[in-house]
Amino acid sequence: MSTSDQRWFHRRGDLARDGWESVVDATTPGWRHTGIRVADLADGDHLNLDDRGVERIIVPLAGTFHVVHRHFPGEWETRLHGRRSVFDGPTDVLYLSAGTTAELRGHGRVAVAEAPATGSRDWHYIPASDTPVELRGAGRSSRQVHNFGTPQALDAARLIVCEVITPAENWSSYPPHKHDEHVPGHESRLEEIYYFETAPIAGSDAAADAAFGMFSTYSSPAGEIDINAMVHTGDIALVPFGYHGPAVAAPGYDLYYLNVMAGPDPERTWLISDDPAHAWVRDTWNGQSIDERLPYENDEKGSR
Repeated sequence: MSTSDQRWFHRRGDLARDGWESVVDATTPGWRHTGIRVADLADGDHLNLDDRGVERIIVPLAGTFHVVHRHFPGEWETRLHGRRSVFDGPTDVLYLSAGTTAELRGHGRVAVAEAPATGSRDWHYIPASDTPVELRGAGRSSRQVHNFGTPQALDAARLIVCEVITPAENWSSYPPHKHDEHVPGHESRLEEIYYFETAPIAGSDAAADAAFGMFSTYSSPAGEIDINAMVHTGDIALVPFGYHGPAVAAPGYDLYYLNVMAGPDPERTWLISDDPAHAWVRDTWNGQSIDERLPYENDEKGSR
């Protein structure tokens, strides 16, 4: 891995705190608008979410969880049925507004996307069946996007969250793009977190810890950044500014990432600018088909 600033890329466990495998929040140097927490829970384990100054989306990565959430006018318990892995299609998720505290129990691996926020929204349970699934790109740039936390799907204060599955040998977050300037109608300012998972393709007998992908960022006028990393399950990249992409799934291994975005602009919108040197690549998708391996779905056969 090469990076011009070690603040922006973290290996699994580097950010461990208070029972969480990884925590990114307002105490992370250089970070203001987004956060993430990742943990593995066993039966009997629990983790508390006590900060009332953030809104959250709880995302089961693998396994099933129960969330007791407390906010006006009382207390509720929501079961998240989850999934076997991030490569088995969408999961159900739970949105909790600022002003909420919660206790998380269950068995499996879970992520909590966060953003500092004020005001109150209704809490919202989104079942997997209601998650908008988008097949984006074409050919070797085909990927699958679960848009459960985007402005079109969820009424949140600041958070924009989605997850992306990139089949082996495909490219995503491509062409490289940025969102670090406020240009109304064209580009919005958004910090972004990439949380990665990787796995051998279905039917492979390769070791799970051998799976990897690649991820890059580079500088824009808004700031200098340089990440060129081999990524594995649990790794986290922080993108405060700059062009980011591609994210590439190596042959033999599928790549997943959870994107968490929020920013200082008055409108909650996700507008990007492609790197002009590479924007032409989008035109090459015309006439190409979506990768026939997609969509990856959660069914009894665990197809992917």
